[in-house]
Amino acid sequence: MSELDGLDRQLTSAFDGKVVRKDLLHRIKKGTNVPTFVLEFLLARFCASDDQAEIDAGMEAVLATLQDNYVRPDEANAAQSKVATKGKHRFIDKVHVRFVEKEKRHWASLENFNSQRIAVGEKFYRDNDRLLEGGIWAEVTLAHNEIDEDDYAFYIEDLRPIQLSRFDFDQYVEGRKSFTRDDWLDAIMRSVGLEPSKLSKRVKLHYIARLAPLVEPNYNYIELGPRGTGKSYFFSEFSPYATLISGGQATKATLFYNNARRKVGLVGYWDTVAFDEVGGIKVRDPDTIQIMKDFMANGRFSRGAEVIADASLSFVGNIDLSVDQVVNSTEYDLFQPLPPELDLAVMDRFAAYIPGWEMPKNSSEFLTNRYGFITDYLAEAFHYQFKHTNRYEEVSRQIRLGKDIEGRDEKGIKKTVAAFLKILHPGSPATTEEFEEYVAYATECRRRVKEQMNKRKPDDEFARINLSYFEASGTEVVVFCPESKNALATQQPARRRLKNNGAMSEAMIGSAPANLDEPKQAIADIQPSIEPVQAGAEPAPSSPKEQHFTILYGDTGHSYETIMGPYLRSAKEITIEDPYIRLQHQIQNFVRFCETCLKSGSIKTINLVSSYDDRTELADVSEKLEDLKQSLLESDIVLNVSLNPNMHDREIRLDNGWHIKIGRGLDFYQRPGSWFEVGANDLTLRKCLETKVDIFHVA
Repeated sequence: MSELDGLDRQLTSAFDGKVVRKDLLHRIKKGTNVPTFVLEFLLARFCASDDQAEIDAGMEAVLATLQDNYVRPDEANAAQSKVATKGKHRFIDKVHVRFVEKEKRHWASLENFNSQRIAVGEKFYRDNDRLLEGGIWAEVTLAHNEIDEDDYAFYIEDLRPIQLSRFDFDQYVEGRKSFTRDDWLDAIMRSVGLEPSKLSKRVKLHYIARLAPLVEPNYNYIELGPRGTGKSYFFSEFSPYATLISGGQATKATLFYNNARRKVGLVGYWDTVAFDEVGGIKVRDPDTIQIMKDFMANGRFSRGAEVIADASLSFVGNIDLSVDQVVNSTEYDLFQPLPPELDLAVMDRFAAYIPGWEMPKNSSEFLTNRYGFITDYLAEAFHYQFKHTNRYEEVSRQIRLGKDIEGRDEKGIKKTVAAFLKILHPGSPATTEEFEEYVAYATECRRRVKEQMNKRKPDDEFARINLSYFEASGTEVVVFCPESKNALATQQPARRRLKNNGAMSEAMIGSAPANLDEPKQAIADIQPSIEPVQAGAEPAPSSPKEQHFTILYGDTGHSYETIMGPYLRSAKEITIEDPYIRLQHQIQNFVRFCETCLKSGSIKTINLVSSYDDRTELADVSEKLEDLKQSLLESDIVLNVSLNPNMHDREIRLDNGWHIKIGRGLDFYQRPGSWFEVGANDLTLRKCLETKVDIFHVA
């Protein structure tokens, strides 16, 4: 490295001992699989000098340490043999500690040592409580136990965390004060290994956006772009608080909650869960996507137990088509690589779509050889803000958004801006100009999401794409995405009309006109079909139609009667399959459902098919259902209850041929905050959870 520049001197002065030369990392990274934050921990120990001779000696020490102490997964048996032969040995590995209830004791394990019963002293997990919460990377000395009567072969003699055991946020904030915003932005770029002088301002903002889920809870974004642009780096290498999974691991037990083990999944243990190669996600159980939607909307979901977690979800993948061709195409959109399971409801929950096609390919020409933060130090700063700071209210007080900004647009934009403030302005406000720069960027990233949804939707649900904000001067600024600003196929996508007695055409090119005078001719051309009614005759009741719609989160006006009442006419028997008629509120929902059947006047038999986890649960539910069964008999309705332990789907079938599928079954209402608030009793006033409803007729 040449002589220190101004930013190097600022970093080494304000954050002495917390920065490292990044070219040293690049030299050893190529030959090892160790996470970046582990390598930089060793570099900070051995290479904290400006003297080239000392640095060279330190590099040799780092490489020797890795050779002797890092455990590779395929060398677990050799590592165990080494400890048994030598009596003890020091390793670099990720250490977990778990409490085994039956044995009333703690056991440690190393990820690559292949032993789940390593004895561990109380002082280690008392002083490093993260050992019990997902594990930490550490230098750990394992010793061999020579006592044959003991039930373990190895024990931890010493442990030194590689992750910072303590982090001083006030010191971090104080150090930031000596930097301008642009200098701090460059310092972040160097900390992730990039030379800011080789990057445009816009590309730097893209990199900051990639970091957003590491500082902002429940922040969801997507980035699609060419291969080799480092989309997954931040989640596999940069932070010990993020995890990267492949699409094949996207199960509800892995991600959210394992009912069998009664244990929260990945979202309960990590700040960020990232899906790599999102186009390859395969979801066998539709419940997984439904739970994902709930979680992305508000950070909570129900899987027999109500679970609240802060994890952000990031979706990264490749897009193989030309972006210019896609935005000018009437057939394709920029969500094209996503699997069909990730539908519009999932897309609408993305706060931002980062244009990965604008990112530079991984190349040595963009790597820095200057000083940057030790990766683990910066990751701790981000983790602290993720857990302990909230800038959303600050953003809400300062921001002014335009009339086309709808609910999820507003939330996504504000969360993106809040993340930028945490990363670039920890502990202090941004200037008006800087704040407006973040608002413009956040609005563009949300518009990119909405434009593509609008392109997919055959109606005008997402047609308000001209997202805007107001500058401090009062001027309204409409934000465009540079790739699609002049693309008519994206700005005014084709619309498909619904058939109406054959009077409407199959398709209408162009979006709905903004001028109210324009559609008069089109309306005049559509003549509704009217059948004359004979004098004195009562109009015949209209036959119920097939329906497919979505109840959105927070919607009201939906009850069992409004959804299925018209379809109960003439039906005598109804069968409901729902595995979750177990908890008190779920049984109460079933009672309300039975009341709806009773009001129809024709239902004589109700069949409930459900499932239960254990005999205690079954006995408790059976007692309540027996009371319901007796009360229905007084109205000449028979309730039959049967069990199917393997069922998962939810469906309601009527003997008149109508089938009603509600994604969440009967349990699609939010629980009231109090049983004395509006909506506690009248379901049409109760807020809903999001769910799909499909009503169709089977001959």
